[in-house]
Amino acid sequence: MTQPRPIHPTQQATVPQELSELVQVISELPVQYREIVEPALNRVIEATKRRRRILSMVQDALGQLRLDMKYMMFDLEATRRERDEYRRKLEEIDGSNDF
Repeated sequence: MTQPRPIHPTQQATVPQELSELVQVISELPVQYREIVEPALNRVIEATKRRRRILSMVQDALGQLRLDMKYMMFDLEATRRERDEYRRKLEEIDGSNDF
């Protein structure tokens, strides 16, 4: 069986306050109980970090999607203006050829 990894202060800085408090309480337990609880606590901490990373990636992706949508809407509006301009010119040409 692997030894439980001790909780480092750098890990505590990246987890919610409640989890940091739990880490502190567990670190004060007698070794025999701490060895039982620490592996589960470490898994919870890693899962929390992973969720935060995933949430950050999702937020970044949504931000990029919003920006891409703005560019696409701008491009669509420009394309429509160009189409309308060409249509108007074509109608002018067709109108002048009706003599």
